[in-house]
Amino acid sequence: MKRIVTYNVNGIRAALSKNWMDWLKAANPDVICLQETKANPEQLDLTLFEEAGYKHYWHSAQKKGYSGVAILTKEQPDNIVYGCGIQKYDDEGRVLRVDYGDNSIMSVYMPSGSSGDDRQAFKMAWLSDFQKYINSLKKERSNLIICGDYNICNKAIDIHNPKSNANTSGFLPEERAWFDSFLESGFVDSFRHFNSEPHNYTWWSYRAGSRGKNLGWRIDYNLVTENLRSKLLRATILPEAKHSDHCPALIEIDI
Repeated sequence: MKRIVTYNVNGIRAALSKNWMDWLKAANPDVICLQETKANPEQLDLTLFEEAGYKHYWHSAQKKGYSGVAILTKEQPDNIVYGCGIQKYDDEGRVLRVDYGDNSIMSVYMPSGSSGDDRQAFKMAWLSDFQKYINSLKKERSNLIICGDYNICNKAIDIHNPKSNANTSGFLPEERAWFDSFLESGFVDSFRHFNSEPHNYTWWSYRAGSRGKNLGWRIDYNLVTENLRSKLLRATILPEAKHSDHCPALIEIDI
């Protein structure tokens, strides 16, 4: 069994200052996929992760203090792939993959479009390109676990105020349609495989005490290829972990 966690830490250095390592040791995942690390490895004390039993791989953005993904893993991967081969995305440190035998785990940080029209256009281009990339990748790596911050709420149940956010980036009809089509291309939303209840979120605005009121969005997912559905044992969200404006999401899978 593998315990796999995805966690947008909104700056790994900031998270470390909030006792993140204590949380990691208690949660004890086999693999943790990080997004928005906002750091280069040389800016960190890497022995912290090694002493906790993790090998670590980092794909940072060219721009300092921005974006970036990482994977910490107890088991040595057979292969590590940095990026998706498209420079404009790889320069922003958005995709990292580790392979173990026939199984692959990815940490993905999808773009946000909330800062304006240019970034929304960038996000929509990314979504199209990412689907093509995954379609191609699945031909050689058919067992995929894609963990990450997708920056999209798929369904109305995944956002606390669907009506007022109908025209907000992250819940736009075209983004949600992409998410539906991505699932239809052969993926399972692991959390929804087990849980159909509302009010389960992974991100809260820092404004207006949103987290305390649980006024959130579910934008962090562990998606698995359809052929791994029967291997899923558990999926849950861990809102008590408070090192970021996101919280972790965990799956247990028999691989």
